[in-house]
Amino acid sequence: MPDPVIIDAVRTPVGRYGGALKDVRPDDLAALIIRELVRRNDLDPASIEDVIFGCSNQAGEDNRNVARMAVLLAGLPVAVAGQTVNRLCGSGLQAVATAAQAIRVGEGEIFIAGGVESMTRAPYVTAKPTEPFPRGKPETYDSTIGWRFVNPKMAETYPPCSMGETAEIVAERFGITREEQDAFALESQRRAAQAAAAGRFKDEIVPVVIPRRRGDPLIVDTDEHPRPDTTLERLAQLPPAFKSGGTVTAGNSSGINDGAAGLLLMSTETAAARGNAPRARVVASAVAG
Repeated sequence: MPDPVIIDAVRTPVGRYGGALKDVRPDDLAALIIRELVRRNDLDPASIEDVIFGCSNQAGEDNRNVARMAVLLAGLPVAVAGQTVNRLCGSGLQAVATAAQAIRVGEGEIFIAGGVESMTRAPYVTAKPTEPFPRGKPETYDSTIGWRFVNPKMAETYPPCSMGETAEIVAERFGITREEQDAFALESQRRAAQAAAAGRFKDEIVPVVIPRRRGDPLIVDTDEHPRPDTTLERLAQLPPAFKSGGTVTAGNSSGINDGAAGLLLMSTETAAARGNAPRARVVASAVAG
């Protein structure tokens, strides 16, 4: 049984909500990742068995199988397949697991797997009325984050809550204090700043070139979300974001961002035949809940 190995990994910079990547479609972000993996690994595009991308929104420009759209936008042959998977926040990891499983059972030798999301460009969505000539305003949701079109029967048993509200439940259940969360967030910011200063992200970030009406194009090559000047004092001043008297804030939560990332996976035999040195081996994956 062949072992799946990771040959290469690239990503766009992580754009802040409404930031530098706000005008870039998610399918274009994903296409950029695919093109770069093909280019820097001298791949014959026709040798790619499947391109698998995770995407949790899929309500706007990322609808209708964004992975397949990205394959075509990247200029790959029409015979190269693309599939989009959705396990919400675990969608990108699921894409990698799916590719690894396919390699392990012999369904292909070369795969691209990753994830893409543009939370800035997530649209408002409106429920279709059940009556022919309804009165009143239609039900509308901001698809950026949270639930939409929830089945009332499920809502009775499992009341919908956002990831931030879930974090509050987890913090309460396991006794994780506000101070511990802020300290963890500060250390995360410190590590990000240190890694960026040391050039640790240089080889993995693919610059996004954005044409402008006048002048040179905008080149985005740096993560926008990290805040290297963050302090514990500033974090402590932030109010709870999801629950009155809660512990989860905008400062110790993950961000609302835009970006894409991808891995090139091969079987060990194919990697050896091509002379590609694996960066890692995918041993196993598991899910729960």
